Parts: sequence; structure tokens; C-alpha cells
Amino acid sequence: MPEKPSLACHAAESAKVVAALRTDAQAGLSSSEASERLKQQGPNELPEDKRRPMWRVVASQFASPLIYILFVAAVISFVMRHASDAVVILVVVLINALIGAVQEGRAEHSMTALRKLSALKVRVMRDGRETLIEARDLVPGDILLIGAGDQVGADARLLEASALEATEAALTGESLPVAKQTDAVAEDAGLGDRRNMIYSGTHLTAGRGRAVVVATGLQTEVGKIASLTASAEEPKTPLEVRLKQFGNWLVAAAMVLFVLILGFGLLRGIPFVTIFMVAISQMVSMVPEGLPVAMTIALAVGMQRMARRGAIVRRLAAVETLGSTSIICSDKTGTLTKNEMTVTLLVLPDGRQITATGTGYSPDGGLRGEDQDITAQDDDALRALLEAATLCNDANLVPPEGDESRWRPLGDPTEAALLTLALKGGVESEPLRHRWPRRAEIPFDSASKMMATQHGRDEKHRVLFKGAPEKLLELCDPATLDLAQVHQTSNELAGLALRVLAVAEVYDVELDEGAGFEPWRGRLCFLGLLCQMDPPRDEVKKAVEECLQAGIRPVMVTGDHKATGLAIATELGISRPGDIAVDSAELEAMSEDELRASLDRISVFARVHPAQKLRIVAAFQSQKQVVAMTGDGVNDAPALAAADVGVAMGITGTEVAKGAAKMVITDDNFATIVKAIEEGRLVYQNLKKVVLFLFATSIDEVVVLLLALLCGFPLPLAAVQILWINIVTEGVVTVNLILEGLEGDEMQRKPTPVDEPLITRDMMKRLLLMVSTSVVVIFGFFVWRQGSGVPFALVQTETFTLVAVTQWFNVLNCRSAMKSAISLDVLRNRWLVGGLVLGNLLHLLVIYSGPMNRVFHTVPIPLADCVLLGLVGSSVLWMEELRKWFARRRAALSAT
Repeated sequence: MPEKPSLACHAAESAKVVAALRTDAQAGLSSSEASERLKQQGPNELPEDKRRPMWRVVASQFASPLIYILFVAAVISFVMRHASDAVVILVVVLINALIGAVQEGRAEHSMTALRKLSALKVRVMRDGRETLIEARDLVPGDILLIGAGDQVGADARLLEASALEATEAALTGESLPVAKQTDAVAEDAGLGDRRNMIYSGTHLTAGRGRAVVVATGLQTEVGKIASLTASAEEPKTPLEVRLKQFGNWLVAAAMVLFVLILGFGLLRGIPFVTIFMVAISQMVSMVPEGLPVAMTIALAVGMQRMARRGAIVRRLAAVETLGSTSIICSDKTGTLTKNEMTVTLLVLPDGRQITATGTGYSPDGGLRGEDQDITAQDDDALRALLEAATLCNDANLVPPEGDESRWRPLGDPTEAALLTLALKGGVESEPLRHRWPRRAEIPFDSASKMMATQHGRDEKHRVLFKGAPEKLLELCDPATLDLAQVHQTSNELAGLALRVLAVAEVYDVELDEGAGFEPWRGRLCFLGLLCQMDPPRDEVKKAVEECLQAGIRPVMVTGDHKATGLAIATELGISRPGDIAVDSAELEAMSEDELRASLDRISVFARVHPAQKLRIVAAFQSQKQVVAMTGDGVNDAPALAAADVGVAMGITGTEVAKGAAKMVITDDNFATIVKAIEEGRLVYQNLKKVVLFLFATSIDEVVVLLLALLCGFPLPLAAVQILWINIVTEGVVTVNLILEGLEGDEMQRKPTPVDEPLITRDMMKRLLLMVSTSVVVIFGFFVWRQGSGVPFALVQTETFTLVAVTQWFNVLNCRSAMKSAISLDVLRNRWLVGGLVLGNLLHLLVIYSGPMNRVFHTVPIPLADCVLLGLVGSSVLWMEELRKWFARRRAALSAT
């Protein structure tokens, strides 16, 4: 095996790196040596997560306290020789597991469809010949041949670099291309400052070069981040936490109830077998069998709705977590912004400022002066600036082809943006370059921060310059411009997060490519300033406003500069007055206590590295915030995994990011996240409706039974009737209630606190009113009918029917906490209407069918009594309507 250089590769001279790797800088490795190293090192790829076998997916659906209680109830039913009850309970549990497993399987299938089908190919020197191989076959010591447009297949140390630039946004978050060179750099240089290195997963935008592979697979920077991602601990979702607490409470409540009923029944002299079965039935009643199924269907339906909106959820419970999100840590490049450099402003030598409209690389848009549109044909100074920007340029624009709808840059995005600008001003690159062919050039380099090109035919030629204003203005003739004023303008524009380029020219002189820029000092004619930015996505500002209205705070976490990030954050409304930006060094200097104390004021974290992103997420989580992390780069993956909801971009996102995320946005649209949050809130809102309904209908049965035992009355309900109500009457409407649509105010509410119990104080008040009304109606009716002299079988059947009627009205009550149930709005949920119709038909079957009479101890009810039961049962509806009226009135008064 080759030895690694004793010094870090970026800090060592290239010859030492080549020697340590036992390779040849020109001929590369031999095929046999490469094959041997591949066996020892393994393929140049990141190990994929092992897919869980289906049996594990199904088994995971049973990991819930509610399910455990149902299993206990089923076992007890079997022991007591009530096999039919046990079978019904187990069928409910199995259906719940299958629904959850199918939905998680669908999510994994959707993720597989997102993966790229083609393997990356790279050019290497093998046996002294240029060879095209798959990137997975690269080994340390391979000599890479690289050029503009290539994706880098492994981490490599540059040996040659000619005007080479790489875009490393996926790794460092830096949106602009980085100029590369071959000289050694300081050993403590940060990842973004190692200009002599190229990294796996990044892309080359300009130039050409040769490099020696120094790391493959998990040893690459991408691999290290992937390892960091794997070690990130995945937090429990708020729903999982609440259900665990809720399940613990249910176990205690069910056991207390069982003992109470059994004890009271035995004191009353009721036969042990009879009271024991009633106690078991009421214990099952306390455990809402419909809740696990309803919860799974709610999450599954939410997942499907999100998928239709462009969000693929990879884990079922993450649907609800989105609804509780209170912080969104968002990457800037490509997520909040378009990742398309755009020229927005031009400054001419006389100080005039011209605005460029349109965004991206499409030439749609134009140029506008103070009060009118303007083109190169209308203004000589503008024409000179646009021609120089086009000629002193190595990029090209590719117009839409076939099914494509977007213009694509070929080369440096910054230079491609200049070509777009020229087209907006009426200057086409091809005819101009034909008329002024390039004769010589001094390529851009990071030291001079400038480039120069010579163009012309025969004796007539021009030399054009482009670069950083602070460098280029030193070469301009001070007699032709107000140098101090131009410097001031340039600095002001840079402070607005604009990348400023200066352009100059000189005619009829030769460009000495070896002399550099020093001979030109004081000789150039200044042509103007060009100001660029990576513009925000059109829909993001509105999405940010919706987030803030919903009590969700967006925070920018970017690899870009502080000033750039803060300017974009301010424009989008992410940064509030008084907010600050913190860069990597400042964050590193903060203690954990200082960071947590400052979180409320920090709206931008800039130049951060992966470990710091994890620290930021952890800091927010320590304040009981539910954190969603959005991103598309490799550098985002650890934080995506550690966040409560990691959201990766489906188009520009790397596979490492997608694998770490719990949700993937297929259209890379930040606004889709807001829609997903809305769906998540709907899911949790509907779950609370179901919990309210199930407990209102379970507790009233328990209270009625206990009152009958305490007051010396016979049991108002038989054990099989209790089971019918719990499994059939509730079952046909519970799942349907979960399909309720948006009420319209979901994004005007605050996020659900992490420590909020499943049953809140407001829900408890509603529960108390609904239960009290039901108990008074049911028990009162039972006592009245008991003393009216009718047969007890009819009394019990009518009580059984009244319990069902109150449940049907209560399901309408639970549709909304504020809106009246007495409206045609109920028809929106056709599933609920269908469930109510089905429930009535099944109940009629139990009452009026002879075989069912024998099984459920019922008798036919006279028609007049049915009308009476309907009127009496509707009392629960009118009481809740009265409460809603007062609630709406209070809300209206508080609003005014």
C-alpha cells in the first residue's frame, strides 16, 4: 500500500504527495497495481444503508403502548373463552401494522426512483494511456485528467491547473466557483481555502488540470460527513413522546377501572363471571382500539397528500413532526436562492446606474435607465461595457433543448451571467466573438483577481480587463475617472451583498501574456462596474411570511459570507431589525450557554462547517424547539439526520443528503415545505379530534356503568353491547373523522409545543362538557325507563341505542372546536357521511335481526321510541353548539 504523506496533502508539495503514493505523475498507475489497490482499499463509494426487511418494517408498527394494552386485552379474552372478542381486537392491530408497513414501503420506493441511474465516469492515466473508468474503480495514486464540466470522482491533490475553477457549494456551501492552483497551503487551512485540492462530488466550471487521487470512499471529505451523519442520533418525534406518556396513563387508568368495576360488582352480589366480563369490556373500552388505526391512517393520508404536493416523506411519524415545527434551519444556496448568478445593476463611467430585470440565465428581461428602457444601440458607453463583458469571458450559454425549459451555463456561472446581461442589452456573443476573435489572454488567478484578453484582426485590436474593483482600478488612468468616487460606489454595492466586477479596456496595444498586469498600471480606460447576486427564489418571500405568521422562525445556515447571507435574509424577511449574523469563527468562540442565550437574535449562521451545523440544531433542540433542517449539499447531511425533520432537495440534492433526510422535496421549492407543514398540522389536528371523540364516547360508558353499580341498578349495557359500541359504532366513523380537510386557519396557529400532552386543557374542558351531557342524557333516560314498567330487555336495548346516537352526534361535535356542526359543510367529508349511514344500518341490523338479537341481547324498538331516542340523543349536539357560540363570541371580542 502507498504511504500517506507525513504532512496533510494540501500542505505538502505535489511532488512529495506523488512520491508518498508511489505513483507516476505522467503515466499513472499500472492496471495491475490499480487492481491490487482496489482489492485492498475497496470500491470508491459510500456504503448504502441496508434496507430493512419487510418483517422488521411490519414488526416496528407494533412498538406502541396502545398496541401492548390491546394485546393484553386479547389474551385475557382468549383465557375467558371469548375468542370472537379477541379475534376482533387482533384484527384491528394487524390492520394497523399493515397500513403503516405499506406506507413506509411506498416512501422507500419513491426514494429509489429519485436515485440516478447512470454511474459517474472519470478520465485517468493507466499504463501511460488516458482511460475512461467508473469513479467507483478509482484508487489512491490514480492520476485524474480533469476539465470544465467534469464532476470530481475522488479527493485529489492538484498537480497542474490552468484557469481551473470548481464549484464546491455541495460541500462547503460557497455559491461562487473557487479558483484552483497547485501551490501548497497552510496545514490549518479550512476546507474552503484548500485551493490546491479538489473534492469528490464537486464540479469543475472552468479550465483544465491534472490531479493525483489521495482519498476514496469513506476517507474522502464526503465520506467523513457520511460517517458523521450515521453517528447522528435520531430524535423521537413529538407524537412518539406524547403517545408513550399517553400509553403509560392508559395502563394505569385501565387497571384502576378494572379493579373498581370488579370490586363494586362483587359487593353488589353480581356473579363473578358476569362482572368480570363487563370489567374486561370496560377495560377494552378505556383503550381506544380505533386510535392506533386512526393514527396510522392519519399519517398515511398526510404522507399521500404531501407526495401530491411534491414532498416525499420517508418516515411515517415525521408527517406529524412537521406540524410541530417551530424552527426551520435553511441552507441559502439553491434552497432560498436560485443558485443562478444574475447581474442586477450596472454602473457606467459617468456614474449612471442601469438596472437589469429578470433572473437566472434566461435572457428574458431588459435594461432600464433612469426613466426608460435602454440597449447597447442607444448608448455607446453601455455598448462598450457589454461587449467587453462578452469578449473577456470564457463561458457559454446553452439555450433550451428538447423538453428543457431553462437556459444552462457552460463554464463559470459568474461569467455566464454576463452573457445573459449582454443578450438583454442587445449584444449577442457569437457574432461579436467572430468579429473580435481572441488572440491572447492572461487567465484569471486568485492572486491577481483579474483576467485579460486580446481581440482583433490584423492591425486593429483591443485588450479587455475584468476583475475585482480594488485590483483593476489600480490599473486605470486616474485622469479618466473619479477614483475615490468609484471605490466608494463599489464598496457600498458590495455591502448590499452584490458581487462587484470592474471592467476596463485599451486599444491598439499588444498583450504580453508573460508580463502579468503590472505594466498596465495607469494605462486602462475604465468601462464600468457590473453587480451580481444569487437571487432569492420568487416564492420564498411569501413562504417566509407564512412561516412567521404560523409562529415558525426561519434561520439561514449557509457556507456563504456573513454580509451576503444577512442581506439575502433581510430581503426575504428572515432577518428582523436587531438580528445579527454569526460566522464560523465567532460561533467557535461561543460557549454553549452563550450560543443558547444569543439564538433569539441570530438569524444567519455563515461559513459554518458540518459539525457546527449539528451544534446549531442541538442548541435549538435544547430550548424545546422542533427543528426542521433544509438543505441539498453533502455538508447538510449530519444536521439533516439530527434535526427533528431533515428536508432534502430532490433535484439538486446529493444522495448523501437525501439518505439522511426524513423528507425529500421533489421540486426543490422552499414553499413546498410550508405546504407540508400545513398538512402536518392538519394531521395532528385530526388526531386530536379522534382522541377527543374516542375518550368522550369511552368515558361516558364507564361513568354510566359505575353510576348504575353505585345506585343499585342492574347493568345498563351487556358486555357484548359494550364491545359492539367500541369496535363497530366507533370504528365506522373514527377512521372517517381522520379524513377531515383543512379548516383554513391551520397556518394562523402557533406550533404545538413539544411538551404539550395529547389531551390539552382546552380539550379537557370540551371532554368534560360532552361526557357530562352524555352521562346525564343516557343515565337519566335509563333510570326513567327502568321505572316506567317496560321489560328490562327493551330498556337495555334502548340504552344501548341511545349510547350509539350520542356517539353519532358527538362525532359531528368533534369536527371543529369553533365552527358549527349544523351546516352543509359536513358533506365535504363524504367518508364521514358514509360512515354515519353505515353505522345506522348496522345498528338497525343488531336491533331488528333475530340472530343478532340473540347474540347481542337486544329486542326490536318501537318506531316512536326511535324518534324519542334521536331527540334525546341530540342534546349533546345542542350543548356543544352553545359552547361553540360563546367561544366564537369571545374570539371576536378579543380580536377587536
